[in-house]
Amino acid sequence: MNEFRLITLDPGHFHAALIQKSMYEGVSNRVSVYAPLGPDLIEHLNRIARFNLRAQNPTAWELNVQTGPDFLERMIADAPGNIVVLSGRNRAKIGRIRASLEAGLHVLADKPWIIRSADLPGLEAALATATAKGVIGYDIMTERFEITSILQRELVNDAEVFGEVLPGSPQEPAVYMESVHHILKLVAGVPNLRPVWFFDVEEQGEALADVGTHLVDLVQWTLFPEQAIDYRADIRMTAASRWPTRMSAEQFRQVTGVAGEGLDYYCNTSVTYALRGIHTKFDVLWRWEAPEGTGDTHYAVYRGSKARVEVRQGEKENYRPELYVVPGHPPAAEALRKKVAALTEQYPGLALEELDGEIRVTIPERYRVGHEAHFAQVTNQFFGYLQHPDTFPAWENPNMLAKYYVSTMGVDLSHSAAGQD
Repeated sequence: MNEFRLITLDPGHFHAALIQKSMYEGVSNRVSVYAPLGPDLIEHLNRIARFNLRAQNPTAWELNVQTGPDFLERMIADAPGNIVVLSGRNRAKIGRIRASLEAGLHVLADKPWIIRSADLPGLEAALATATAKGVIGYDIMTERFEITSILQRELVNDAEVFGEVLPGSPQEPAVYMESVHHILKLVAGVPNLRPVWFFDVEEQGEALADVGTHLVDLVQWTLFPEQAIDYRADIRMTAASRWPTRMSAEQFRQVTGVAGEGLDYYCNTSVTYALRGIHTKFDVLWRWEAPEGTGDTHYAVYRGSKARVEVRQGEKENYRPELYVVPGHPPAAEALRKKVAALTEQYPGLALEELDGEIRVTIPERYRVGHEAHFAQVTNQFFGYLQHPDTFPAWENPNMLAKYYVSTMGVDLSHSAAGQD
């Protein structure tokens, strides 16, 4: 492929703009945008304009904007590029992905691709279409580029440090993750407004179906690197529950800028399941606002026969992710020293801090690039696959199906547990 030409389709979330926070070699600076005229599009254009106008390392994007209710059909007919970028508007997303792939266009889309189990066949059909057409559909899994996740994966897969992953049980899972996000976020003291449709779980998806996809992906990627997961044989759902975060009418107005009624926002999910016999539990939570001086948090623990490997992001860590190892016996600690010494060839500056009964892996600041920078990393990897299609991993598509099986079936199970259809 001589040149990549981007098409942005109905950018409902700022993730689409983050793809263009950087310029890329071999990518045309002219991007076509197809969308209905409305606030989502205007916000997207403003973000791209700010990237172009910033003082340090400005971008140089040129936009060809086409608006109207028939934006999808016009994009397919015009075919002004070869890569379609989608974000947000999750309920309709899989249909737009399928239409793009069927037109022979590559797709780079943020999570979630689907939010309902009824769309699993559509996802499977989309991936089959991509294979048949010789194009690639890629899910933007930014958390694979977070340094603590990368290093946690390295340690979990070192038999001398970690041993074998324990099977656990539904009551004491071998893998546990908690993800806490906040609805109201202030930027320079001003609320970061969310679109009204964000609070419609039929449009945005519930917690597990949305941000929970990152957690499912990390578990598969960490425990079974380079291996394909067969969701029909390898996954057994165990239990799930859901509950709302109550928002008042004033809070709704504060976060959307639009008058409305209070609501029970069903944005919290707890789920347990077994992946190849390894019991796993997630708590995916949305709270109203983080206390001053705090922020979103991520906690992930893997329990092995020789050690626990944990990512923590609490008060003790100043609300940034840190990596810890809790050795079960002295040889594991010595193995950790050898492993980290070997890792310094790839990540110079890694070190260990001995604490009371546990060891922290100290990580130089240069590896903590931040969430927004991960989008450029994912995008560059995607471009690499387009340039060299034979390098696209055979496990990506089956593992995407497995991921969305857990996220959507978990939501179904939480409704059944609550006696809801």
